[in-house]
Amino acid sequence: MAEIDTQKDVYLFLHGKMDLKEKATDALVAKGFAKDRIIMALPTKVGAVGDYMAMLWMPPNPDHIKIQQITKIQDVEPEGMIGLWKGVSKDDIDSIPLV
Repeated sequence: MAEIDTQKDVYLFLHGKMDLKEKATDALVAKGFAKDRIIMALPTKVGAVGDYMAMLWMPPNPDHIKIQQITKIQDVEPEGMIGLWKGVSKDDIDSIPLV
């Protein structure tokens, strides 16, 4: 895994699986992310370059969390559930099994 900067925020995407929020948070903390830096992703606010995205994958029945780092942010018109995240470029850096 790439070195995690625990001073950066990590935006958690549950894809409607609110029942997995605690399990996903616990898995991220066990992987080294700071619990107070885990933020529920909203379509109206994106992170900054260098922040992380953690998404339950693959919907609709996720079995792991895909970890990505934000590499670029473009201004876009929000679109549906994706919202402003449509303009975010990211690189996959790791995955964590959901157990």
